[in-house]
Amino acid sequence: MKKVFIFLSLIILLFLTLPLCKLIFGISLAGYIQTINDKEVINSIFLTMKVSFFSTLFVFFTGVPLAYLIARNSFFGKSVLESVIDIPTMVPHTAAGIALLMTFGTRNIENFLDKLGLGFVDSTTGIMAAMMFLSSPYLINSAKEGFKNIDPKIENVSRSLGASFFYTFYKIVLPLAKKDLINGMLLMWARGLGEFGAVVIIAYHPMVAPVLIYDRFINFGLNYSAPVAALMIIVSIVIFSVIRYLNNKLYFYVIIT
Repeated sequence: MKKVFIFLSLIILLFLTLPLCKLIFGISLAGYIQTINDKEVINSIFLTMKVSFFSTLFVFFTGVPLAYLIARNSFFGKSVLESVIDIPTMVPHTAAGIALLMTFGTRNIENFLDKLGLGFVDSTTGIMAAMMFLSSPYLINSAKEGFKNIDPKIENVSRSLGASFFYTFYKIVLPLAKKDLINGMLLMWARGLGEFGAVVIIAYHPMVAPVLIYDRFINFGLNYSAPVAALMIIVSIVIFSVIRYLNNKLYFYVIIT
């Protein structure tokens, strides 16, 4: 039976890694050098990572409190609320983009955002909204599970010793849930990097990496778009791996000390 499991595991691992390896190693060194020297590509990748990072940061400050309230309380409609949080992972991304456009792209809201210097259509604000809407469940759900794994008695002891709610949350709850929080932020950030369907509805320009890859594929073909896709994947894998390694190393250090 164990051999069967190993065989089946190898099938899915091959399916997941073969396309990535084919893409990354199928590009010549000259192709990578040319892509790296392309300012449009570099600006697009940087924009994608920057906006995804800020969308993750925004949801951290707004979604983590929500996750804590759900994890620590039982109330009428809790299952409905949890379903609402999960809905963005189920809807077609183009439909999500249209919903956001109908909500925040109206004349009154658009004019209000323009006065704040933000805008919505064809702006980084719109891109950030699309990324947040479709990837926030990953952070919220991960934080919720992390909070559920913490024994409420620890918080009660802290409160009984005179610590305030916010002090207990900041000094005790957050550090204990750190691993789940960081993993959730990584998942959300990574999901935001790959968002295309909603973004292309709201903001074709400025071009994030997925939109640029699509644009070059449609206009110039596979050979012109593949190096951009490969470079984006390499940068994402490197950053993701480094952060996850540091997170696991920190968690191991906390455990042994």
